[in-house]
Amino acid sequence: PELAGITAGPKTVRIGALVTVSELLQSAVIRERLNVLWQACDHFASDQIRNAASIGGNVCNASPAGDTLTPLLALDAKVVLAAKPPRARKVHTRSVPIGEFVTGPGRTSREPGELLTAVEVPLPPAGYAGMFYKHGTRPGLDISTISIAAGAVRKAGKLRDVRIALGAVAPTPVRVKRAEAVLEGKAAAAALIEEAAKEAVAEIHPISDVRASDWYRRELVHNKLKRVLHHVGEV
Repeated sequence: PELAGITAGPKTVRIGALVTVSELLQSAVIRERLNVLWQACDHFASDQIRNAASIGGNVCNASPAGDTLTPLLALDAKVVLAAKPPRARKVHTRSVPIGEFVTGPGRTSREPGELLTAVEVPLPPAGYAGMFYKHGTRPGLDISTISIAAGAVRKAGKLRDVRIALGAVAPTPVRVKRAEAVLEGKAAAAALIEEAAKEAVAEIHPISDVRASDWYRRELVHNKLKRVLHHVGEV
């Protein structure tokens, strides 16, 4: 039971590791307060798989194309790890930012004997807007060719706390921090969005595989990120 449930505190939403993608979709807290994660769940596989797939499983699978990883990265989420060392009387826990937890394709910083028990996501402040985009040959039941999760706080016509995370364009989901810096504290003008998209393309390291070439992934990031950023920047 301790690994289940979605609990909203004053500053953080705790999502138990065994919470399914279907439960995330049905949660009013996720839909209303962490909507960029809710959007990703809406593009996650099929109903049958959503009923079985857990957020803990998707995170620990550590795929560069993992659907929940890019929104969690854009939301500054952390994972909670627990272990009970030999002869210890108490369970030891530690929190790890999602960007440090996933270390490579199928690899994480989880130590032997540790269990991922929850994902903790800070509640975005008022004025936050976010969007998730996934490109594949079909809307669901497909591994992402690329994925994008972006969000920012709209304040006085400008963007604050800009976060842009990309999936399937590097060995792990990545934040493109130079692209974020282009928009931070500024109005989302078309020229700035174009500059941010170009910076994002320069920061990624896609591979060519059966789903897409390096060139095609870069083109997708450049074109689709502009659309996402226009949405985030609309006031």
